[in-house]
Amino acid sequence: MSNSNNNIKIIEDAVKTYVNFPKQGIIYKDIFGIFQNVTAMKAMKELLVDHAASLNIDAIVGLDSRGFLLGPLISLELGKPFIPIRKKGKLPGNVMRESYTLEYGEATFEIQTDSITSGLKVLIVDDLLATGGTIKAAVKLLKATGAQVVECLVIMELVGLDGKSKIDAPVHSFIKYE
Repeated sequence: MSNSNNNIKIIEDAVKTYVNFPKQGIIYKDIFGIFQNVTAMKAMKELLVDHAASLNIDAIVGLDSRGFLLGPLISLELGKPFIPIRKKGKLPGNVMRESYTLEYGEATFEIQTDSITSGLKVLIVDDLLATGGTIKAAVKLLKATGAQVVECLVIMELVGLDGKSKIDAPVHSFIKYE
């Protein structure tokens, strides 16, 4: 088994599953089990950094909130800036906004306008791709700033929800659940 496959197995085993959370009928996959297991955290970091290093990127963009845990790991290792995309009202200064629909309502993402320059090649990082709403909004927001979205990188993907088809950028996931 390759080191990459071994690392995927380690993090897959550390992901915790919660049935009927946050509501009845949902099977919730939680990455915090990875953070509670140092071996799994190291495996995840290695996977993220190795994959990101293979891309031609200028910056790492992390999505509120779990992307804030993953993005800086990559940023520090690759010596690339980390740029947050946050929920509305959390960032000071001039911001651009993009509203989007979730399974349970609506939300708005913001990015500080002085953190992005036209032509900047970015990697979007988050923990999970489900229906695609949050990543789709992030891609749209970044493209509106003139940035180039090289790829969207997630730990887990719920392939049965087909969120990848809604995203106007390449998507890479390490673990796929039906």
